[in-house]
Amino acid sequence: MIDLHFHLLPEIDDGPGDWQEAVELACAASRCGVELVVATPHVSPVYPNRAAGIAQALAELQRHLRSEERAAVEVVGGGEVAASVVAELGEAELQALTLGGSRWVLLEPPTAPGGGFALRSAVSRLRSLGLRCVIAHPERSGTLAREPRLVSELAAAGALFSVTAGSLVGRFGSAARRFALQLAGEGLMHNVASDAHDLDRRPPGIAAELKASGFGHLIGWLAEAVPAAIIADEPIPPRPAGPGPARRRRLLRFRRAG
Repeated sequence: MIDLHFHLLPEIDDGPGDWQEAVELACAASRCGVELVVATPHVSPVYPNRAAGIAQALAELQRHLRSEERAAVEVVGGGEVAASVVAELGEAELQALTLGGSRWVLLEPPTAPGGGFALRSAVSRLRSLGLRCVIAHPERSGTLAREPRLVSELAAAGALFSVTAGSLVGRFGSAARRFALQLAGEGLMHNVASDAHDLDRRPPGIAAELKASGFGHLIGWLAEAVPAAIIADEPIPPRPAGPGPARRRRLLRFRRAG
C-alpha cells in the first residue's frame, strides 16, 4: 500500500519528536502493510515549513531508515499545504511541495466554517499553475461539511478527496465519520490515508480501518492504484464495482450504528 498523507519527519511539525520515534513510526507503517510513505509535514502559519527544509529532513530520515533493516518502507517527499498559505508561495515552491514530485498538491482545507473563499482561491491558483489538488481529510473540514455545493464544485474542478482512515471508524468523532461515509456513498472518497503523527494518539493504519468500515474490497483502489497514479502523474483508474449484497448489508449496519 501507499500512504499518501503521513507526518513522518521529526521536529518540524506535530509529528514525531525525534529521529528514533520517526524510525519506529516508519516500522509501524511497514507492519501495517505500507510499502511507500509520502512524508507530508504541515506547511501552514503554525508550521511555516518550506521545501528546502523538508528535503533536508527527508534525506536525514532516509539515512536513518537505511540503517534499520526493520523499516521496510520507502519514503518520498511532499507537504500538507494549508489553503491559507497558497497565495504566499511561489510557483517553484509549490511544485517542490507536491506529492512525490508529481503535479498533485495535498491541500489542507480550513477546519472551521467560513473558509470557502480561501479554499476556492487556493484551488484556483494551483490550477492556474498547472497543479492539481488532493483535498486532505475533507470529512474534518467545517467549511466543506457546511457547504455541500463547494464539495461538488471542487470535484468538478478535478480535485480528489483523501479521507483519513481513522475517520471511517469514529476516531475523530461521529460527525467526521458520517461525513466520510457520505463522501464514500457519493463516490467522492478517492483515497484513504492514515494521516499518522505518532504511535499512540495518531498511529499508522489503513487496511484494518477500511475492512472494519465495510470498504475492504476497495483497498487495492483507495490505497494502491489511486495513490500510485497520483505520484506517477497518470490517469486516475476507475473505481471498481461495488460490494456484493452481504458487504452492502454490513456497510448499512455500520452507518446506522453511527
